[in-house]
Amino acid sequence: MSTERTGCNHMGFGKYAMSLRRDSEVWRERALLVALCVVCFAYSIAAVTVKAQTYPAKLVRLVVPTAPGGGVDILSRLVGQKLSETLGQQFVIDNRPGAGANIGTALVAKSPADGYTLLMVPSSISISASLYMKLPYDAVKDLAPIALVASTPYFVVLHPSVPAASVRELVNLAKSKPGELTYASGGSGTASHLAGEMLKKMAGIDLVHVPYKGVGPAVTDVLAGHVSLIFAGLPASGSHIKAGKLKAIAVADAKRSSLMPQLPTIAEAGYPGYAVENWLGMLAPAGTPADIISRLNGDIVRMLDTAEVRERLAVQGFEPVGSTPGQFAAQLKSEIAKWAKVIQETGVRAD
Repeated sequence: MSTERTGCNHMGFGKYAMSLRRDSEVWRERALLVALCVVCFAYSIAAVTVKAQTYPAKLVRLVVPTAPGGGVDILSRLVGQKLSETLGQQFVIDNRPGAGANIGTALVAKSPADGYTLLMVPSSISISASLYMKLPYDAVKDLAPIALVASTPYFVVLHPSVPAASVRELVNLAKSKPGELTYASGGSGTASHLAGEMLKKMAGIDLVHVPYKGVGPAVTDVLAGHVSLIFAGLPASGSHIKAGKLKAIAVADAKRSSLMPQLPTIAEAGYPGYAVENWLGMLAPAGTPADIISRLNGDIVRMLDTAEVRERLAVQGFEPVGSTPGQFAAQLKSEIAKWAKVIQETGVRAD
């Protein structure tokens, strides 16, 4: 009996020892798996850090979806220059005007999401979402906001030959000559286009829309007297106003501009609720790494906080903004909703 019990004990001990070995091997495998995961995680963090530190490693293209000479172009060249200095790589301006800024915008939306193709866009991007039935991009889904950069209010700018010194006089003139006064814009679907359509509806007047591929060439034709007026910012029209070649009679924003505080708003001139905000912001293709978005945002915000850049912006007719990517995203969604309502009320469609 004792021999049998001893044999049983030896057999039980052997099974126990084998179990311990198996458990030990399992724990070793788990420990190796955990260690491998830790190494991979550390490597990924290091890779992201290195990527953020090395960006940009080559030339960056900043697409401007408007013609040279307009406000978007002027701001883009200033921002591109300062980013080149800060990041040590050249930011090249690539003007792609047309279709209310949609040609250049679509180009960026379809570009690789690597941070080497960026977009400086006017507020008309929020208008196009409702104005065009078939856009080749989705402003919210296909683009990643980086920062709101600046704003520049639109002014009602007339050729000196137009006999009106106020909005009321302009409205009376248009009513006495229906269909004879023309207004230029930077293209169908741009904020300068909708600014005119809003005034037409609220004042009950007939102005003929003449679209151009950018505010620059539109201002040129107003200067030449080929078009009666334009809703334009100071970057494109300010020097001509100072020289007396054009005349500004009102501001289209909700509040008076610090750049020309003597001019009333269109709302003050008798059309309450009238307001067209003209902002400019930088975006990238959706999916661009968050670290690149964050770095560009930080550099832009710091740039806008310097006295040199603020002074240069003021001279050109801009007011610096600066924002987080999240704030810009919220602004874009809010503006899309606002303009969808305006477009529905006015019945305007792209020419």
